[in-house]
Amino acid sequence: MRLVLLSDTHAPRFRFPDSLWPHVSSADVVVHAGDWMTASLLDELSSRARRLIGVYGNNDGPDLRARLPLVATATLSGVRLAVVHETGPAAGREARCAARFPDTDVLVFGHSHIPWDSVAPGGLRLLNPGSPTDRRRQPHATFMTATVAAGSLTDVELHTVPR
Repeated sequence: MRLVLLSDTHAPRFRFPDSLWPHVSSADVVVHAGDWMTASLLDELSSRARRLIGVYGNNDGPDLRARLPLVATATLSGVRLAVVHETGPAAGREARCAARFPDTDVLVFGHSHIPWDSVAPGGLRLLNPGSPTDRRRQPHATFMTATVAAGSLTDVELHTVPR
């Protein structure tokens, strides 16, 4: 099962990159960790993705909050996934998230626009794909892909988005 991980697209302030649509269309599951900022992007991703798992972020208004949860969970080929927008400061993140999500194998989050890939004590994998549109202080706009098979997450890869 192929995953595409996104967060912090901030549309329509930023245009969703055309180069990402083939990734979206070929993925089995697209995960979006919030800060869409417009329902039209949610609608377009929903229509192009085989399966979309998403949450709302701190910049998402009532229209998106009515359609998306604060926390989403799913089991994908035996991998217990949770998605949330904010996890708090980087210091102590692994321990804090492991305590908050004890029955989770992989936590996808956003908010900082800073790519993140770490493992908490106990094995929780934390992934932040950065932002494919608003790189802020990062050298590149980014997103992630991964593979899930037989209860394992593999092939996690951070991709840069061409300008």
